[in-house]
Amino acid sequence: MADMIKVVRGNPTPEELAAALAVVQARAAASGTAAPGPAAPRPAWSDPSRVAAHRLPQPGPSAWGRTYWPS
Repeated sequence: MADMIKVVRGNPTPEELAAALAVVQARAAASGTAAPGPAAPRPAWSDPSRVAAHRLPQPGPSAWGRTYWPS
């Protein structure tokens, strides 16, 4: 967690850094974005790998002749 916040300018004291972190944590808790829980599992019907699990049939040698739909 030490790599999440980086001081880019100045040299804050430990007390100033703790105060800044307390403000950031309080704002995150107020907005509802503090420490999200584990993601819910995806239902099987929305899994994109289900669509690509099987190969589609390949066109045959005379497939070009069947592409025209007469009216």
